This record gives sequence, C-alpha cells and structure tokens, in this order.
Amino acid sequence: MTALIDLRNIGQYVGQTVQVRGWVYDRTDKGKLQFIRLRDGSGQVQCVAFKKEMAEDQFEVARTLTQESSVIITGSVRADDRAPGIPGGYEIGIQTLHLGQMAQDYPITPKEHGVEFLMDNRHLWLRSTRQWAILRIRATIVKAMRDFMDEQGFLLVDTPIITPAAGEETTTLFALDYFGEPAYLAQTGQLYNEANMAAFGKVYCFGPTFRAEKSKTRRHLIEFWMLEPELAYCSLEDLMSLEEGLVCYIVQQVLAKNRPELALIERDVSKLEAITPGFYRISYDEAVDRLEQLAAATTDPEQQQLLKIERGDDFGSPHETALTEMFDKPVFVYHYPSRVKAFYMQPVAGNPERCRSVDLLAPEGYGEIIGGSERIYDHDVLVSKLQAQHLPVENYAWYLDLRRYGTVPHAGFGQGLERTVAWICGLPHVRETIPYARLLNRKYP
Repeated sequence: MTALIDLRNIGQYVGQTVQVRGWVYDRTDKGKLQFIRLRDGSGQVQCVAFKKEMAEDQFEVARTLTQESSVIITGSVRADDRAPGIPGGYEIGIQTLHLGQMAQDYPITPKEHGVEFLMDNRHLWLRSTRQWAILRIRATIVKAMRDFMDEQGFLLVDTPIITPAAGEETTTLFALDYFGEPAYLAQTGQLYNEANMAAFGKVYCFGPTFRAEKSKTRRHLIEFWMLEPELAYCSLEDLMSLEEGLVCYIVQQVLAKNRPELALIERDVSKLEAITPGFYRISYDEAVDRLEQLAAATTDPEQQQLLKIERGDDFGSPHETALTEMFDKPVFVYHYPSRVKAFYMQPVAGNPERCRSVDLLAPEGYGEIIGGSERIYDHDVLVSKLQAQHLPVENYAWYLDLRRYGTVPHAGFGQGLERTVAWICGLPHVRETIPYARLLNRKYP
C-alpha cells in the first residue's frame, strides 16, 4: 500500500513508494527530465519526472507546471546527498502525477520585490521558504512559552479582549461603541489576570493585545500577542528568575527543533547558544550612567543626540539598542522612574520616585522583549495612583476589590511574542514575525 507522507518525515521512507500532496515551488526544465521542487507545508523535496518512466500525458503536465500549481505525486523515495529540499538529501522518482490546478502567473517570483509589494501580497508571501521558516519558529516559541508555564504550575486562564477601562496609557486605546457605551480593545490581560491569580495562585493568559500607538519603528505592531503570567507572593527578584528560566527554555527549544529553519534564514546560532542562565542585572540609574558615558566617548554628533537622555525619562529604541550591544546575553534593567511606568507598579520602599519594575532587553540591539513589575497591593496607594494619573476610579472598582479581600504581594510580566520571534530569528523588523501584520499604515490583507 502506498503511504501518504509529510515531507518532513521523508527520510523514514527511503526505498518505498509514497504519495505526496502539495504545490510546485519551482521547476527546472531539462527536456526529458523535469525537476520539480514540491512543498507540502511541512517541508520540500525534489521530484524527478523522467519521460520514459511516466505516462505521456502526465509527463506533458509535468513539463508545463507553473509555480504554485497543486499536484498529487506518487513515486519512490531515494537518498541523494545533492538533492535540495527541507530536509535535503532525498528525492522522489515520479511514477504518477495528478494535477489539482494549474496556477495562473504567480506574482511573487525569485526576483527582488519591494517590501510594500510583498506586504500587499502577504497572503501569498507566506508560502516563501523564508516566511515559512520564520512562522514555524514562531510556532515553536508559542508552544515553548505554554509548556514552560504549564510545567511551572501556572494555569491558563483567558482574559477578555473587550474592556471598560485602560490597562496602560489612555492615549493608546482603541475605542469601541459597546451598545451605546464606551469600551476598548484590551491593551493587556494583566488586570484581569490579577483577579485570576487570587483564585488560582499562579496563572497566565496568552492572546492578542492592541495599542493605538502612532509609531512606525521596527519594533511596533498595532495588534500583537503577549504571554502574561501573574503570581502571588512573588518579589521582583523572583520574577526576574522566572523570566530568565523562561527565555532560556524558549531558546533551547528552538535550537532543538528548528535547526533547518534557522539555517534557511541564515541565523547565527552561536548567538543563541550563548543564551544560558546568568543574565545581567543593572538598575535604571546604572543604565543611564552607561549611556552618558557612551555618549561622552563618541565624537559623532548624531550618535550623541540619539543617546541623549534626561535622568527620569524612559528609554527609546536607540537607548535600548545601545544598552543591549554592551552585553552578550539579555540584560535586566530594574527600578524605573514611576512617572514613566503604569499606575499599578509598586513604589520602591523609601523612594516613591522609583518603582519595582523591570524590563528584559534582548541582546544584539533588539531591546525590550519583557516588561514586568511587582503590583501595588495596598488599596489606598492604588487609589492615589489612579487619581494622580486622572483615571476614573469608578471604572476600576472591581480591580480595587482585589485589594479589599485578601490582598497579597504579587507580581507579573508581559512578554511580547513578536519581539521575541524577531530577536530569536535575527530579523530587522517585526512585520515578518506575525502572519498578518497590523501596522500604522496597514490593515490589508
């Protein structure tokens, strides 16, 4: 009986007759020989059509196949070190070929295309080898995040996408008309996660979040996915240890499962192999000191301007990039100024101008991939923070209830999936890290 196989497993079928179903990635015409590069979603293989070994009408179809035509091929698997593919080293000698559809002229060809053209055709661009590899790595990262949380005893509890109030800055809210009342797309699941934490102790949510941020940097998306754990009786130091373990686990899983994909996107895996426990930890003030020293050491006026920062301001992309280039591993920056962070972050004891917050910056210039903090657990302190930021206290009545009924010290973080993918894949922009990017100037396709 002919086995229907996934190409990722082709090495298990050498010497056997198999059936594969997929699409033509490329075809090379050698007259009586046709070399068809076939992809099936799990991998690619070279299929060889030899005129003498096929029905005449089927060979004629093979000879005229266009890029992305759909086909079903039956043939024998043989090992050949020269054969291209994913995995390479195998080819299929075609016995029968059945055409599903002869594709029209495919708009994406091996020639160079502009980014806007490719983004306009994102629904087709996903089929290219590079995009295929990136999104397979993304899937590994998603599974690693969830597996790590599950193994650490966290419970997945979903949080709403439609919310009545801001979770972060009010200036980045997407407003909705909720049957005549105002509502918003969730910026974070964190506030609801704090309620879930009080029920289950250790929880996480993982889903899409939305920020109406008018930014065109290489690190920003309008719609992105976040992993957000929350846990009771947790200090900032405990939180950093958890983040370090999570990031190391993610990288280890990608290295274990996605070597072929990393090779396809030409990622320097030695950079990832260096991601082992022992991340650097510096305070916000030490980070500012380092930036000031770097600015003083350069004679480039443009670079000096990019590195310029007033103590008490938040870091921008140039600052994070410069900081991460100082280290060969991720670096924790902790105790940011309270005024540049969200209202719910616990003040540093004896220094309310600083908060018990931490950002984890990825190396190689990639900047923040995780932001977290201890949460304010005192009712009155939280009310004063809401009032100071001119947020309507009544909209947070349920959130304040958590501080009335069994409040405890607790902490949590949010890890941006797409920024993590960009760093691990070594990508220059986040637009390739998600199947359909939502950017300031793009919501199509």
